Amino acid sequence: MGLFGKKKDGSHSCCCSESVSGENMARAESAKAAPGIKVLGAGCPKCRATEASAKEALAELGMTDEVKHVTDFASIAAYGVMSTPALVVDGKVVSCGKALNKDDAHDLIARARGVE
Repeated sequence: MGLFGKKKDGSHSCCCSESVSGENMARAESAKAAPGIKVLGAGCPKCRATEASAKEALAELGMTDEVKHVTDFASIAAYGVMSTPALVVDGKVVSCGKALNKDDAHDLIARARGVE
């Protein structure tokens, strides 16, 4: 018997009522290993600004990667990110909790990819 009438069924819900099951977390863990550029966040203005900055920075660097915007909370949690927006380059979190301008995104992507 769980506290406050809640059963322990192996799944949990987060603050937005999304289901965070073991299956969702496993899927999120495997997706985070994929190469590429990702912006993690719920889609707020700061997240959208970071996504736009990352796209501009990629164009400036001459890279053709697509920027993926991840809004699934299980996927965001798999990266260990506690505040958004976050920028992920090739599976590594390079920034979180701060809206990035084009210059910041450019520097972070270039450094993560070893480009001068």
